[in-house]
Amino acid sequence: MRSAPLHSPLASLAAAPIARKTPGFWRRALRQRSFVIGALLTALLLLMAALSFVWTPGSPYEMDLSHKLQPPSAAHWLGTDVFGRDIAARLMVGARVSILVGVIAVGIGLSVGGALGLLAGMRRGWVREVVMRLSDFTLAFPALLCAIMMTAIRGPGIANAIVAIGIYNIPIFTRVTRASATVVCTREYVAAARACGKGTLGIAWQHVLPNISAVLIVQGTIRFAIAILAEAALSYLNLGVQPPQPSWGRMLAEAQTMLFQAPMLALYPGLAIVLAVLGLNLLGDGLRDLLDPRLARPSAVPAGA
Repeated sequence: MRSAPLHSPLASLAAAPIARKTPGFWRRALRQRSFVIGALLTALLLLMAALSFVWTPGSPYEMDLSHKLQPPSAAHWLGTDVFGRDIAARLMVGARVSILVGVIAVGIGLSVGGALGLLAGMRRGWVREVVMRLSDFTLAFPALLCAIMMTAIRGPGIANAIVAIGIYNIPIFTRVTRASATVVCTREYVAAARACGKGTLGIAWQHVLPNISAVLIVQGTIRFAIAILAEAALSYLNLGVQPPQPSWGRMLAEAQTMLFQAPMLALYPGLAIVLAVLGLNLLGDGLRDLLDPRLARPSAVPAGA
């Protein structure tokens, strides 16, 4: 009678599933089509804004009525507007304005809304109720309505547009932060930190905030795109950037009377807004997929698969 064959440790190891090593962040990023396209469009936006500080193909402010509505040429790459100003130069300076508004407005929403959301996520009872009800009240006043109210009191201007968009971002970040912090607070490491006697502020700073930072980064990228769109809308309605300061929304407003005679005047700033918003949204989608640990963790595959 033959005995059963002995299984060597190497044979058992070969039959076991083999877990692949998780690729690095940048290797996975280069495989994400949305991240790559969004990063390229966002980099182009930043490059335009940075380059406008040191060089523009023409003057974005100087008027020359004798050369108005000129077609694209070597002197004026995208032509001139109804006042003879260089369109390419105004687009570059307008990118600078859009980034400025987006950074400050998102910064206001992230700092104030993130702090309130973290407070609501860490504390229960009347604290959470007060914060969330204030968030609901603020959310009832959109950025456009806020800007109209502030314009009626203080007059139109870029500062009022930034404050209005920032105020509108506060309840958005409050809700996102509160929801994410509530989930993190149920984890075992937070319970262990509390059992060790660590205070609420220490837990929020060392355990909760690092674990929700990815969500806030993605949300900030998306809100940045919405802030650019809101600034363009406010400037189009003469509630934001005031002349002679270039702005994409202001350029659209000035081109509306020349849609049939010179449709390119509206096409250029409209295309700039579309590409900027599209790039930031794609970048946000790509970051969401890259920063999600469930998508970064490869599944184990058998050796013979």
